Amino acid sequence: MLKVAFQGESGAYSQAAAVSFFRESIETIPYPTFYDALGSTENGRSNYTILPVENSLEGSVPESYDLLLTTKLNVVGETYHRISHCLIGSQNLEKIDTVYSHPQALGQCRKFIQENHLKPIPTYDTAGSVKIILELNKDNISCIASRKAAEIYNVPIIKEGIEDNPNNYTRFLVLANKKKEKTSKDKTSIIFTIKHIPGALYNILEKFNANSINLTKIESRPTKSTPWEYNFYVDFEGHQDDTNIQDTLEKIETNTTFLKILGSYPRAELI
Repeated sequence: MLKVAFQGESGAYSQAAAVSFFRESIETIPYPTFYDALGSTENGRSNYTILPVENSLEGSVPESYDLLLTTKLNVVGETYHRISHCLIGSQNLEKIDTVYSHPQALGQCRKFIQENHLKPIPTYDTAGSVKIILELNKDNISCIASRKAAEIYNVPIIKEGIEDNPNNYTRFLVLANKKKEKTSKDKTSIIFTIKHIPGALYNILEKFNANSINLTKIESRPTKSTPWEYNFYVDFEGHQDDTNIQDTLEKIETNTTFLKILGSYPRAELI
């Protein structure tokens, strides 16, 4: 049976995304951090790691992007998972003044939290926040997590669907020690750092345009090693073994100080 590592506790959205992605019987293994989850796959204790990288309401998950820079694993798949948040607790909403959850979940429910005058307290995980309120055992507290997490820990659901927008999806990447074979609908992800010269980024993007490669995402993150220097994370259609993409990557490498291919994998459809 395949072993899939994820960050969080049982009932986390990452766990649900893993089950949905593999569509077969898998063993999901919880880890306290993204770093630990990735490390388990790098060391062979698990076959895959599933990693949340961006949300349609709150944007990118910074820690995940930073870890993609250093991991030895290859991206072999992606999935979009619908996120529906529940307010969970033992009391009525009128008696609650505090809510615990992961910062991403708190951000995705910002309007509900503000309208109900709740004090948000960040935690390490959505499902983990259910465990926290159980341990604290106070009448005035609640948490935000999935229906599955509420069922696992047997804590009542106060209100469902509290996210600010029903079109709330998180994109997850699936990573492994192997590479993914070529299909008819692939996407490739890379990271690069550009030289500090005029037109450096334009020169790179122009190479993609010249070879008719469709960019689907570009985002910058600080390198953390040099002030005001950035890593660019880019997704584009096609497989790294395609001739036109190999040619493009060879050409852009001369305009970068760092280039890493994260992997090529089948494009997921937003259902």
